[in-house]
Amino acid sequence: MQLYNKLSAKERAELIEKAGKDRLTLSFYQYAKIDCPQEFRDQLFIVWEKLDVLGRIYVATEGINAQLSLPADRFNDFKAHLDTIDFLKDIRLNIAVEQDNMSFLKLKVKVRNKIVADGLNDDTFDVTNKGVHLSAKEFNDMLANPNTVCVDMRNHYESEIGHFDGAVTPDVDTFRESLDIIEADLKEHKEEKNLLMYCTGGIRCEKASAYYKHKGFKNVFQLEGGIIEYTRQINEEGLENKFIGKNFVFDERRAEKISDDVIARCHQCGSPADIHTNCANDACHLLFIQCDSCKEDMNYCCSENCKEIHALPFEEQKALRKGQANSNDIFKKGRADHLPYKKDLRNIFETLKVDKLKD
Repeated sequence: MQLYNKLSAKERAELIEKAGKDRLTLSFYQYAKIDCPQEFRDQLFIVWEKLDVLGRIYVATEGINAQLSLPADRFNDFKAHLDTIDFLKDIRLNIAVEQDNMSFLKLKVKVRNKIVADGLNDDTFDVTNKGVHLSAKEFNDMLANPNTVCVDMRNHYESEIGHFDGAVTPDVDTFRESLDIIEADLKEHKEEKNLLMYCTGGIRCEKASAYYKHKGFKNVFQLEGGIIEYTRQINEEGLENKFIGKNFVFDERRAEKISDDVIARCHQCGSPADIHTNCANDACHLLFIQCDSCKEDMNYCCSENCKEIHALPFEEQKALRKGQANSNDIFKKGRADHLPYKKDLRNIFETLKVDKLKD
């Protein structure tokens, strides 16, 4: 029995186009004890492939983290399947703010050590002893509280294009980095400050809230469902939107517009821009922000060198890549030295120390 995807992204895109059906992009997560992740993974793949589900799903002994798309007319079937799984019954599904039929082009269900890479020894604390979940209205109210420190639990390239008004946005490359930094900078304020956290869909805050409670923080809160659910609630309830810019997402869309503000700039020319590009040179694929003008001038590449390589015939590019690993710049996510307008590095808690801790 086939338990893996065989079609290329191009072939899948052609099938989606030919089918002519609207697809839904959604995400969900759940921390739960899974005794046999591989068996659970295989069962999901068998059912979801029949439902034409596409996406990136991680399964581990600690639970599941899923980002996916499926035909809109199969949603009820998909939900019915989830309800047959005890720990997924009636689970909240985060429906994407902006839909795109091509958001995912393959079905990848992978077994991992953890559903979120955090570098933590989870045996030292209870991941289910989490912080208080807040609705959009409750989040807005707490955000306005002068005794609150709001922290963006995402990475620098995510918060660069959008974040909550007044939030601290750690200049970090990984979730694990931010955990220690936040604890160190707030260690004198564990008793009296409200630690308010948010992320894309809630999964990182779920782990972080349990971690900080374990570390002695008394008032730990998180945005229920993350930015995605917040946006749905403010639209449905007519609440004030406190999020500025776009929400970075990990699929082909790369971002969802939450407000009309453009708070970032093109990493090549410095003009206002908030759309990420992966360098078209297959030996690079650096993620960076590129405006439409630079896309045209640079042919979707991050440097003149990459532009020259990308212009070569495919076989010549392939020969150049033979035996070569991708450049380490791929891990810099917009920090590469050759990008003249990359985000400035700064003391990541500079704003917090000046504006919050002196109150």
